[in-house]
Amino acid sequence: MSDLRLLPWSDPEGRPCYLSSDHGNSLLNRRADQIEALQLSMGTELLGHAHALLNDRKATAGELRFLAQRLCEALRDALRVAESRGRRLPAYSDEDEDSGKGL
Repeated sequence: MSDLRLLPWSDPEGRPCYLSSDHGNSLLNRRADQIEALQLSMGTELLGHAHALLNDRKATAGELRFLAQRLCEALRDALRVAESRGRRLPAYSDEDEDSGKGL
């Protein structure tokens, strides 16, 4: 890997963290992959809880506000994972499509 990888966590001030590595299977890359998978899994689980709470007519404003905060965190994590993975995709060009390498 020659480019910087956006990691799935921030520094204590909330700024993004990056990894520079020539080896895509390094210990830190594998750890970042594990954390990304965990974040996406937790987001999926949270979505299930959200459906249940939103269908509960007795849910309080505080419960809904708490849910909204957790959903925002999960969305932030998912967007960071998407950005990180998108940066690592090979560049696409019209030549790829013409040569049959495109999707």
